[in-house]
Amino acid sequence: MRIIKLNAIGSTNTFLRQISSAEPLDDYTVVVAQHQTNGRGQMGTEWQVQEGKNLTFSVLKKTKFVSTDDHFFISIATSLAVHSAMIRLKIPKVQIKWPNDILAENQKICGILIENVLKNNRTIASIIGIGLNVNQIDFSGLPNATSVLKLTGRNYSTEEIMHAILDDLKINFNRLKEGDLEGIKKDYESKLFRRNKPSTFKDQGNAMFSGYIQGVSRNGNLQVLLEDDIVKEYDLKEIELLY
Repeated sequence: MRIIKLNAIGSTNTFLRQISSAEPLDDYTVVVAQHQTNGRGQMGTEWQVQEGKNLTFSVLKKTKFVSTDDHFFISIATSLAVHSAMIRLKIPKVQIKWPNDILAENQKICGILIENVLKNNRTIASIIGIGLNVNQIDFSGLPNATSVLKLTGRNYSTEEIMHAILDDLKINFNRLKEGDLEGIKKDYESKLFRRNKPSTFKDQGNAMFSGYIQGVSRNGNLQVLLEDDIVKEYDLKEIELLY
């Protein structure tokens, strides 16, 4: 496995995409940075980290075997890999907040950003960016953030945790390659934050409504049971879970 280590970079995802377009890369090529100055999250949000205290890395995963209709399973496999690694570290109350934030004790500990590499209108690889709070304890202005250190009281090697996540990525992508779509989807749904609990959502018009998360569709839409006993599906741009 090729691991490219950098002191500082704007975005590990962007850097990995650039080198992948310039040269052929092996499966699971990794770019990891001590400091990321322009980390990106879902919907263009910024991922803020303190230099040297957290884990910021990106992985090139060849995903030709995933059909266009099943792209969300790339997110499922990645979320489950990080979740498994956190459980092994004895992080309490780890859950997945749809679509792929990782929470612990109801606070965000990890963000995931997946960008697909296309050729002839077909996905040939995915660049998986993972930002995990490890040894940072000050999250000024981010009241809903936490870290491995805050939750366990122990400093961890970011490299050790990275290798644990990579091991779990391989396990989950092997399941996906072997066709265990239903099993991996059920595993993901069983770990969803606020599943089957009364929850408050906000729609595109900023109107709030209540419902119960039931699961996800095959293409990744969130399935919500509404007050009139109708299950409605929403994509990421249509709905926000407020807790």
